[in-house]
Amino acid sequence: MARHVVFIAPFFMDATLRFLRGTLRLTDVNVSLVSQDPLEALPANLARGLAAHWRVDDVLDPARLVEAVNGLAGRLGKPHRMLGPLEQLQVPLALAREALGVEGLSSEAALNFRDKSRMKNVLRAADIPCARHALTVDAATARAFAAEVGYPLVAKPPAGAGAKGTFRIDNPAELDAWLTRMPPAEAQPTLLEEFVHGAEHTFDSVMIDGELVWHSISSYLPSPLIVLDNPWIQWTVFLPRSIHGPEYDDIRDAAGRGLTALGMQSGLSHMEWFRLADGRIALSEVGARPPGAQITTLLSCAHDIDFYRAWPRLLVDGVFDPPPRRFAAGAAYFRGQGRGRIRAIHGLDEAQKRYGSLVMEVKLPQPGEPPSDSYEGNGYVVVRHEDSDVVRRALADIVSLVRVELA
Repeated sequence: MARHVVFIAPFFMDATLRFLRGTLRLTDVNVSLVSQDPLEALPANLARGLAAHWRVDDVLDPARLVEAVNGLAGRLGKPHRMLGPLEQLQVPLALAREALGVEGLSSEAALNFRDKSRMKNVLRAADIPCARHALTVDAATARAFAAEVGYPLVAKPPAGAGAKGTFRIDNPAELDAWLTRMPPAEAQPTLLEEFVHGAEHTFDSVMIDGELVWHSISSYLPSPLIVLDNPWIQWTVFLPRSIHGPEYDDIRDAAGRGLTALGMQSGLSHMEWFRLADGRIALSEVGARPPGAQITTLLSCAHDIDFYRAWPRLLVDGVFDPPPRRFAAGAAYFRGQGRGRIRAIHGLDEAQKRYGSLVMEVKLPQPGEPPSDSYEGNGYVVVRHEDSDVVRRALADIVSLVRVELA
């Protein structure tokens, strides 16, 4: 009898649908879907592959998830696994799994990954280097932390994702302005961190039964916070082909120990970390889910496999075949320059002429769209090549050639 796998997706975003498509490609499974979007909004080819669908008002409510899964189990049997790729889903998903007796990441571990203050407490207790931090609940605790650590600081929600709601604070006047505009409170605390100076990277990895079996390292050029502070900057992510040299021994060790301390047993995680000017490393934060910002696509391109299928196979079958890194890969993200809606895109023809042979995937900003407030912008291009230097130069050239005009 086919196993019942429940896929949870609040809304039918493109990246979420890629993971759903990968789940539907698994063998010996009946896939049901729990969503807030109606089934009619799902592409027909995916809807045809589902065994059942259940709509709820709020998929982030564990009680609603339990209710939905119990309803689906009446048709398809008790779930073998329950999975969803979004950061915000991991805690309610873990709580629902525990209530239903379904195997997966525990709620305690999910909270370790989701609550950034709790995460850093766990990491520091395990002697993992990371930025100093404080969970502030009022102006007094915020000012006390600033006096202890100094400036600049980073303010962020303790359960944020993708640099949303994250700000840099450079001096006491900016701290006062932030406290007036977004005052922390007991019911809505804010995480303050020391600003870490260094090159920012990712460490995406797979653990099976508590053992680190595969990893990938990439570079943010520049860091997302710098991009958010400078609207003119076009962001890039770069995956070098070679990542197994001794220069990465320290992050491999720290990441493995950190994931173990946080409670990861089997799964794919996305970690962000810094290489400081003096050579030391500092972990920033880590999510117990696949990476966003098209990094899953980059992993697929660099390793010549479909990571959108490899992730559900890991969670459903407990199987992951570590792939060799065959290529370097990178993404350049297109952000609007100016004010207003997107008016035109300049430089595409020249970029296509120079680097069209490297392009694996592209999404172009569309005229009339409002500009995105994310460092990912309104579009991107993914490139790959066997030579890391070729990819690095291509990314730098593409973001200098392509300009998204707003008006």
